[in-house]
Amino acid sequence: MSPPPSSYLFAGRPVNRMGYGAMQLAGPQVFGPPKDRAAAVAVLREAVAAGVDHIDTSDFYGPHVTNQIIREALHPYPDDLLIVTKVGAFRGDDASWLPAQEPADLERAVHDNLRNLGLDVLDVVNLRVMGDIHAPSEGSIARQVAVLAELRQRGLIRHIGLSNATSAQVAEAQGIVPIVCVQNHYNLVHRADDALVDELAAKGVAYVPFFPLGGFTPIQSGELARIAGTLGATPLQVALAWLLHRSPNILLIPGTSSVAHLRENLEAAKLPLSASVMAELDALGAR
Repeated sequence: MSPPPSSYLFAGRPVNRMGYGAMQLAGPQVFGPPKDRAAAVAVLREAVAAGVDHIDTSDFYGPHVTNQIIREALHPYPDDLLIVTKVGAFRGDDASWLPAQEPADLERAVHDNLRNLGLDVLDVVNLRVMGDIHAPSEGSIARQVAVLAELRQRGLIRHIGLSNATSAQVAEAQGIVPIVCVQNHYNLVHRADDALVDELAAKGVAYVPFFPLGGFTPIQSGELARIAGTLGATPLQVALAWLLHRSPNILLIPGTSSVAHLRENLEAAKLPLSASVMAELDALGAR
């Protein structure tokens, strides 16, 4: 099987399909400061030096902490760096994740991201749909998307995406403003979005999965570890490689606070998967 393409046209520019998710740069439960801020800065600088040109973040990581670390590490930003953030939630004092979907909430969040990242305009803003909080659920998002579309018209946002969204919500949003990406839970065994991945690929819209190892049973994890062993790779590397082979519109944002782990993740982009290995991996979803 030929290697998957290494780049994809996203938000009007080609980006490497292996990006970086900054969520883990904050403290435990994505709340408060990290134990080692200098290490967090080093990971970001190593990612960009290694060719990462797509970083995913949000001002509700911390809150504020992750974006402030990104600014410290990388500002002024390289011209080819695409920073994607998200709005639609806030953090309670107990580290809970709470909806923030009113127009004033969304506008405030955009300004928080601008301020803490040190930007005049945000490349991409994802609306985090909070109907079920932990999984996509149906319901109109027109009101929220219209707010972001208006902020785009004002020049504060270049592009808009969705997170935790259904196919119907994507279609509703696309009737209001162009949607450049969808960010949902998807991996080898969590395949509810199979049809959506293909639907978006046909439209040239990026799909950005999170939790590449989330939702595995012990049997599935054991089988993945066995396959990884035959390839001389880690289970996470194989799971990431499978996603890259699954569809050319899939962009990856694995997160880590370790430089060594970052390098391991980036190596996954070079991992070849034969047709027979892909078939074995595809079968994991049915177990």
